[in-house]
Amino acid sequence: MELIEKASEAIIKNYDKINYNHTIAVAMRCKGGKIYTGVNVYSLHGACAEIIAIGSAITYGEREFECLVAVGGENGEKILPPCGNCRQFILDYAPNCKVIIDIENKLKKITVKELLPFAYSATN
Repeated sequence: MELIEKASEAIIKNYDKINYNHTIAVAMRCKGGKIYTGVNVYSLHGACAEIIAIGSAITYGEREFECLVAVGGENGEKILPPCGNCRQFILDYAPNCKVIIDIENKLKKITVKELLPFAYSATN
């Protein structure tokens, strides 16, 4: 629940109702307990919130990731699964990371490998 709260705080501060440049936020807990957040950025070549959060954590020396959640909506009211590109990115950079998703209105914590079965990975 703490990750959902942190992701919701990030989107509430940054939600862009005019241009919809920032509509999704992610909170990610690293093995040491520190939480990093990110919001998506759109341009000709935008980046998803998952990539921003992981990049931020890596910038500060983190290499082991426990769990992440993506939220959408103006108040972070929607729990969203990572897109296909993000699933591959998470698998490559955080292969043991759990992902919180909403399955039929129930929150589940599953592995990124469950989100992307039969995926190619240099770590396989």
